[in-house]
Order: sequence, then structure tokens, then C-alpha cells
Amino acid sequence: MDNERYLTFALGKGRLAKKTMETFEKIGITCEEMKDSKTRKLIFVNEDLKIKIFLAKGPDVPTYVEYGAADIGIVGEDTILEEGRNIYEVLDLGYGKCRMCVCGPKESKELLEHQQLIRVATKYPRIAKNYFYDKKHQTVEIIKLNGSIELAPIVGLSEVIVDIVETGSTLKENGLEVLEEVCPLSARMVVNQVSMKMDYERITKLIADLKGALAINE
Repeated sequence: MDNERYLTFALGKGRLAKKTMETFEKIGITCEEMKDSKTRKLIFVNEDLKIKIFLAKGPDVPTYVEYGAADIGIVGEDTILEEGRNIYEVLDLGYGKCRMCVCGPKESKELLEHQQLIRVATKYPRIAKNYFYDKKHQTVEIIKLNGSIELAPIVGLSEVIVDIVETGSTLKENGLEVLEEVCPLSARMVVNQVSMKMDYERITKLIADLKGALAINE
């Protein structure tokens, strides 16, 4: 094990980071500084374990990992698929589960079944394009939005949306439903390609410890 070099983690902010730190504690990775809700620090350090942790916006995590600013990242599979960065995805952590779906009013299902040219609103243009063009071989017009995606079919901007669905309650409230499932999603651990070679033993031990803590079967 390399005790000189710090191993740096980038965690997606919010619930994902909280759940990740709870999981890390199970395998002995702690960072007391992070528990201070008033702290303004950006990087948290555990000197004994030679570990640094920082919180980042989800879509930025794969970028930090690809460029080596972080050795390891914890982020949702949706972000990995959308960003398409050159990184190793090494572990499905099994939490933060949800689905990427095509949603819309009930009558839009027919448009999907008959491969019609429709407009698709989404925060995830790459995922939407891959799904419609590569999997369904359906030509669509993709419209990139940044928030309140459910609004698009209601106001006539698009026939359907591609978005993350957890409970589906927001869809129901707005007269929409899941029409097709694109893929299941959950939190993943990603690793920088150079770091994987430099710190192979340390990182593979971390993966094995996490698998044990999460009772993930190979």
C-alpha cells in the first residue's frame, strides 16, 4: 500500500454523498470534518488514512475523475452515461436506485409504437439520442432543457420527455405516465485510469471492502 500519496474522492453533492459517507464508515473510512454542517471547507482530509474528499456537482464528478483531479468518484449512472467520460466504472453500489424513462401523456404511446417523428424534451440529450437512434432506430428531435421537464408535453413543447423517475408521483400529478423504460440507474464508483494502475492494490482492496459492506455478489 502506498502510504505517501493521498487518495482523492469526488462525491456527488446531496443525498448521494451522505449515503456514501455512511457506507464508507462501515469499512473504516471516516472524515469527521465533513460532519460539521457549518464548515465552508471545500476539501476534507483524513491524515491517518491519507484520504482527501471533496463534494462536487454530480455532472462534474466524471470530469474530475477523467482528468485526475480525483482518483475515485461516486456518482449516478445517469451522469456517467450522459457525460461519456474516459473512466473506469468499477462498482455498482446498489443505492440511489431509480429509472431513466420515456414519459408523456397516455396518447403519446401510439407515437412511440409507430416510430413517428416526435419531439423529445430532456436534461439528458446523449442518453435520449442513444436510446431513440441506436436502440429504437426512431428519428426524433431532441430538445435540451435544464429543469421542470414535465412541463414540456403539458405546454406543447414536446410529445414526450426522457427523465429520471423515482416514485412517479410528479408524473401522475401532471397527467403524465411512464411509457417506456430506457434503463435502470443507481450510484456507481468510477476510477481514473492512471490511478487504477498507480494505486491498484489500494483501490481493489477498497472495492472488495465496499462489496463486503454492501453484500454485493460478484
